[in-house]
Amino acid sequence: MKIYFCGSIRGGRQDVQLYRKIVDKLQSYGTVLTEHVSSTQLTEKGEDVTSAGDKFIHDRDVDWLRQSDVVVAEVTQPSLGVGYELGRAVDMKKKIFCLFRPSSGRTLSAMIRGAHDGELFLVRDYSEDEAEDVLDEYFSALKTT
Repeated sequence: MKIYFCGSIRGGRQDVQLYRKIVDKLQSYGTVLTEHVSSTQLTEKGEDVTSAGDKFIHDRDVDWLRQSDVVVAEVTQPSLGVGYELGRAVDMKKKIFCLFRPSSGRTLSAMIRGAHDGELFLVRDYSEDEAEDVLDEYFSALKTT
């Protein structure tokens, strides 16, 4: 299974340690195409691709999105890029699982929470210590469909 993981990069790297934990768990289900999102070496400035630029990143990531079987997004830290990726994934009719931590004090965008349809687009509130169990539940259910 090919998994596309979404997490904030230029929108803020406060959750990078959690992204690492999520990506480590996701690797037990398949290949994570966007493992770099969980790298502590990646700053809010993004990847060092000055020779290729933002167009390279966009085109590469959209290609990975097309290749993916499922999209998992940690959506607690607001990010224009993650929102864009989710919109594209919806258009591609991908299976999407969004994770949000209410303990952050933030309110999830209505455009994300409102997209929850109980089938292709799922939004799950969770706490950081539940991350692995929540992912197990989701991927176990995927295997039965």
